[in-house]
Amino acid sequence: MIIGIGNEAGIFLYAALTGVIVVMVYQILRCLRRLIRHSMLAVGIEDLLFWIAASIYIFRKMYDTTYGSIRWFFVLGAVAGAGAGELTRRLFGKILIKGKKSLEKYRKTR
Repeated sequence: MIIGIGNEAGIFLYAALTGVIVVMVYQILRCLRRLIRHSMLAVGIEDLLFWIAASIYIFRKMYDTTYGSIRWFFVLGAVAGAGAGELTRRLFGKILIKGKKSLEKYRKTR
């Protein structure tokens, strides 16, 4: 089946959203690990289960979106979305650190 460029762009954006969701869920898992200490075995099992679940989620989204055929623009969109999600997380982290430092500086001057 041949699909139009507009549909491909929509699928690319949907794939990017899929990548962002996977990255954000993994970040939540990382935060939970910082709050509750785990052994290396538990971390390994959690990672294995996460990546199995993420693979099923990505495959299901790809299957639903591209009507059962593997399209490389979906794969590239998911990777681009994951990269964008990671960059956004890092930028947000830097903004939070700067805000925290400025609040601490403001508190010391009062």
